Amino acid sequence: MTGYRTLLLDLDDTLYPSTCGLWQAIGDRILAFMTERLGIPADKADALRAEYYHAYGTTLNGLRIHFQVDPHDYLTFVHNVPVIDLLQPDPKLRTMLANLPQKRVIFTNASHDHAERVILRLGIENVIDQVIDIIALDFQNKPKPDAYKKALSLANEQNPTACLIVDDRVVNLIPAKSLGMTTVLISDDQTHPQIDFCVSRISELSSVVPSLDVGLPSGEVG
Repeated sequence: MTGYRTLLLDLDDTLYPSTCGLWQAIGDRILAFMTERLGIPADKADALRAEYYHAYGTTLNGLRIHFQVDPHDYLTFVHNVPVIDLLQPDPKLRTMLANLPQKRVIFTNASHDHAERVILRLGIENVIDQVIDIIALDFQNKPKPDAYKKALSLANEQNPTACLIVDDRVVNLIPAKSLGMTTVLISDDQTHPQIDFCVSRISELSSVVPSLDVGLPSGEVG
């Protein structure tokens, strides 16, 4: 591959540092939904959340299967967090993304509304071309293989090898790797045997991945 045409970028704990507390705030809202809306005992909710997260990729799909929750109600509830207080604008990220020739697509298990709030707060709204959220994916969330195939279709990308995908979870990158995508893990651990590249901050992406400044024309396979 001498270049890439499409970048698939995860949202939470990928576009911003995991230390900012935003994902923790969402986690607290997930537990509140489970205890307040579903009546799950507080001493059992955390373990059940972890069980669903590992089994289904999201707590939401576990709750849809076992409790028949309304996914839109759930997403509105759990994403009701103070994004503006927890995130700051990131001019370095904006500059890096603006200088890349690829189509820049957010590919997230979160909702479109939450993604928009994060993007606006980071100040990168004008350098993101598309948001593919859990609703657009018909709730086929990462790491389910169908989620990646659906994302490619929605991004109008027919060739997985023309894609570079960035995520903070190895389990979300392995299915993409199996399809032929180049994988980038956001992590302080700079090596992983199943992943192509690791970076501690997404703003380092262009300095770590060779040929990222080389875009592929539409239809070229690389």
